[in-house]
Amino acid sequence: MDSLNSLIDGFGTALTPMNLLWAAIGVLLGTAIGVLPGIGPAMAVALLLPVTYGLDPTGAFIMFAGIYYGAMFGGSTTSILLNTPGESAAVVAAIEGNPMAKAGRGAQALAAAAIGHFAGGMIGTILLVVLAPTVASLAIGIGAPDYFAIMVLAFIAVTSVLGASRIRGVASLLIGLTIGLVGLDQMTGQQRLTFGSLHLADGVDVVIVAVGLFAIGEALWVAAHLRRSSGEPIPVGRPWLGRADLRRTWKPWLRGPVIGFPFGAIPAGGAEIPTFLSYVAEKRLSRHRDQFGKGAIEGVAGPEAAASASAAGTLVSMLTLGLPTTAVAAVMLAAFQQYGIQPGPLLFEREPELVWGLIASLFVGMVLLLALNLPLAPVWAKLLRIPRPYLYAGILFFAAVGAYAVGGESLDLVILLVIGLIGFGMRRYGLPVLPAVIGVILGPAAEQQLRRALQISDGSVSGLVDTPFSVTVYAIVALIVAWPLIARLVGRRRGDRNGTEDTRTVGGG
Repeated sequence: MDSLNSLIDGFGTALTPMNLLWAAIGVLLGTAIGVLPGIGPAMAVALLLPVTYGLDPTGAFIMFAGIYYGAMFGGSTTSILLNTPGESAAVVAAIEGNPMAKAGRGAQALAAAAIGHFAGGMIGTILLVVLAPTVASLAIGIGAPDYFAIMVLAFIAVTSVLGASRIRGVASLLIGLTIGLVGLDQMTGQQRLTFGSLHLADGVDVVIVAVGLFAIGEALWVAAHLRRSSGEPIPVGRPWLGRADLRRTWKPWLRGPVIGFPFGAIPAGGAEIPTFLSYVAEKRLSRHRDQFGKGAIEGVAGPEAAASASAAGTLVSMLTLGLPTTAVAAVMLAAFQQYGIQPGPLLFEREPELVWGLIASLFVGMVLLLALNLPLAPVWAKLLRIPRPYLYAGILFFAAVGAYAVGGESLDLVILLVIGLIGFGMRRYGLPVLPAVIGVILGPAAEQQLRRALQISDGSVSGLVDTPFSVTVYAIVALIVAWPLIARLVGRRRGDRNGTEDTRTVGGG
């Protein structure tokens, strides 16, 4: 009841004319910036941090929240329409969203994403209000072995459900893990795969990898095949969701937040793991499994709802523990400190107006995001009417601008081209792209958690399975790995049984 009363007071703060204006500006700026490949929500908030010096803290953080959600949706827009993720959380949206766009259903994919963001954000924020103390207390007890187990589950899951074979999925994952090794060893400071370049000592930015593998690889692949095809503009299609689409999407919209919120709330979480776990779940549960990889709308709706709920989940540990779980949360933590405010268990007591105003503004921002972007879905989808030679030339330009904006170094453009060529080769030999991106994102963190867990256990491998949580996760991993063999054995026994029955029938006749 105290939380409900505080939330009502927060709406009183968030619905003032000036704070509504800041929320609307944040959503618009976030969407516009998120559409640009390589400039995700973290960079958007960081770039706009100096602009808010003249604002009061409440108005500044309400604007930041709008930027966060707007940039996430903007990243999904380019991911769906152009196969160019604006940030890492939008990578999964390209798997089904881009085939939908190529089939003339780009507007439907964008509408499913927009409603998914709305549903995920609303459910995630409600869970933030209700469950913040409980989730925060659970997050404190999760250790290095548990994090490593979660990441192993992520690796196994993504290589098991994508691509023509598991071997190709594992090969793609190994490419990503190798790229993730580039840079300084986080524990010893030794250089790895830097070839003596100081620029590579910081590693290869995941945005450059995602843009290179998806955007540059796709553009080169299309260019290589334009002579064989006409290169006609892709039709936009009707700009609304039909009854069949709604029947297929309403359950993923509700399932996505259940996966996304807990992963956003735990330290070292974020939207990458829950988005593709949501994708895995939707593929397993769908009645239209044969459409996955060809434009299944469930594969857009579920992950986008998970990503939005995860964004709400990140605020749990950031506000209650002072632990940032994503790059955006880290920038917002710096902004709190800039105003002389320290997030933590006492924040709700010391700054109730700011905290509850910020939480209430998340509800307002979700409504604004849906109201602004749902009508714009057909407008965004008309990008596909541009002839493909011009469209992909524009993609190459914006991808190069986004990669250069990450570090401001010309060497980033060379790295972008090299990774783009790798993406082209992966398409040529049928390797799925997503496991490579996941390997780059999670590989360094998985290595760090593995080494921490082994240090804690004095090098004993048993230290990786010394908690109930990690044991449960590894049991799930074992089931995923063994499932094809089990299904094959069950199918063979059924076949033998049916063959025996047929023989008896013939013999009896």
